[in-house]
Amino acid sequence: MSTVVKFYDSTDDSLLKFAVIVAKSGGKWVFCKHKERDTYECPGGHREAGENIEDTAKRELYEETGAIDYTIEPICVYSVTAPDNFNGEETFGKLYFANITAFETELHSEIEKIELFDDLPTKWTYQQIQPLLLKEVEKRLYY
Repeated sequence: MSTVVKFYDSTDDSLLKFAVIVAKSGGKWVFCKHKERDTYECPGGHREAGENIEDTAKRELYEETGAIDYTIEPICVYSVTAPDNFNGEETFGKLYFANITAFETELHSEIEKIELFDDLPTKWTYQQIQPLLLKEVEKRLYY
């Protein structure tokens, strides 16, 4: 079984386990580099117990990029089904787009650094998932 990514307009809020934020700043893509990896990823992460999913997105965006001035908007719901993920069960997250206008000078998380790219990186942490999330954001925002 390979990794399958699907997109939905909505789902039951209780199913949303993750928030992923596709972000730009000054017209450039914003990506995070984790301290323990040599690859790039979109900001995002797990929803905490009792947390509103939009609050998850805002918290993760701040923790992983240091964004302190930005706009953020929901794009859609996505799901991932992968053999190495939650015993192969379909898991759901909410996809957001953020435009960041100001960053803190220091990061306070497992992220080593953020980088701004004109073009999408080729070294992805989640190669079978994140490029598809970006394409979906572009499709829904610009078409």
